[in-house]
Amino acid sequence: MKRFILFISLLFSLSLFAQQKTLEEYIAAAPFKMQPVIIPSFNNKTFNITAYGAVADGKTLCTQAFALAVDACTKAGGGTVIVPAGIWLTGPIELKSNVHLSVEKNALIQFTKDRTQYPIIKAGNSSTNYTPASPIYAYDAKNIAIIGEGIIDGAGDSWRPVKKEKTTPQQWNDLIRSGGVVSNDGKIWWPSIEAMNGEAYIKNNKPKTPEDYLPARDFLRPYMVYFVHCENILLENITLRNSPKFVVYPNHCTNLTMNKVTVFNEWWAQNGDGIDISACKNVAIYKCNVNAGDDGICMKSSGGKDYNKSELENIVIAGCTVLRAHGGFVIGSNTDGGMNNIYVSDCNFIGTDIGIRVKSNAGRGGLVHNIYVENITMKNIKNEAILFSSYYEDVPAGKEAKDVVTTARDKVPEFTGFYLKNIQCDGAKQAVSIIGLPEMQVHDINLENITIQSNKGFNATEAKNIIMKNVSINSSNPVFAANKSSNISLNGKVIF
Repeated sequence: MKRFILFISLLFSLSLFAQQKTLEEYIAAAPFKMQPVIIPSFNNKTFNITAYGAVADGKTLCTQAFALAVDACTKAGGGTVIVPAGIWLTGPIELKSNVHLSVEKNALIQFTKDRTQYPIIKAGNSSTNYTPASPIYAYDAKNIAIIGEGIIDGAGDSWRPVKKEKTTPQQWNDLIRSGGVVSNDGKIWWPSIEAMNGEAYIKNNKPKTPEDYLPARDFLRPYMVYFVHCENILLENITLRNSPKFVVYPNHCTNLTMNKVTVFNEWWAQNGDGIDISACKNVAIYKCNVNAGDDGICMKSSGGKDYNKSELENIVIAGCTVLRAHGGFVIGSNTDGGMNNIYVSDCNFIGTDIGIRVKSNAGRGGLVHNIYVENITMKNIKNEAILFSSYYEDVPAGKEAKDVVTTARDKVPEFTGFYLKNIQCDGAKQAVSIIGLPEMQVHDINLENITIQSNKGFNATEAKNIIMKNVSINSSNPVFAANKSSNISLNGKVIF
């Protein structure tokens, strides 16, 4: 009881300290030079969706009204599209340059469960790949925002497959009664037979046009908020929930701010990541709360051709809380575009599967360096408090690990230049696990002022130059173990 009270006191103290620091102060405190993130500004013109035919009865489809309001706003040089209180049923909304979507208090944007309302469009700037339109998306836009105290619901439960092992008997029976189909092995519920067979359809038919992709639409679940090659983005105060796939997924964007955003997916939501930042630059995530069915706040990077350049860099994450998720702060698994200059501070990870999760594998890896994580409080971590793994296996629904094992030896991940300090964890299955590759060990990792209560201690395989200072692990098992590793030190003394 005494330890619990001390932990709560520490959590409260860190939370109070984080509340006293502004986003600008965190950016200034980053251990690397970072310019202020540009916040979009808008003129004072307003465009209420009711003026374009929207009806707040939760039954009338308002897709056209949203489109007309956005177009009018854009043609007028920008401004605010107002979504007043009420329930607004709609299909996909495309944001355009200089549009601020204001979702007011007691407003609910409810995306339709009718999947035929999501047209097949090009995936980002791809000339060959197609996807169902995301509930909210923007391509090549500048100065866009989603702000307000309202709620946006992505109708994800009508898209996602569900694993039986993640449900109660009552939930499973309710799913079956709702329709859909169950896989032959009885382990996966799918919303439709097209969703269940979609992967095989694509493999066998190699679709090329939007029409070709229609039979696989239910399988190709969209991201909920999907921005591609956009600049100057602000998400503030809004609640985003129930996504078909990742909730927030900016890709190759510059100057993104997320301030006091609530992101929620049920813990069983397949591929239900909370915030996935992919190949973006100049990003600030501040005082956000996340509950996710997969990774909580995750960094991804793909598409880079130069190993010495980073597609993702200059990221500040501060004052955030992650509850149920596969990982609190996560890197990977796609790291082949490279990552540089990430600063995470004053965050809480409570009940996540893993606390700090760094993952990739050969075939999708790249250089990840200059990563700073400090002032972190964790509790009830189901597996590792801190994990580095170069053997990550991405196992989709309906697959087994043996189906996705890779023999690739290109794009090998390199994790180096990590600085983790001032971390408290009350309860984990394992304190620290580091697993590198024979051809690329995890190296030059610094752990300082870390206290972890766990069942298992520290274990390293294929690692070198792991420097620990003032690291305390309270474990009933052997605290430190290593294999095929070298120059692992504790308080200046080499222990392996």
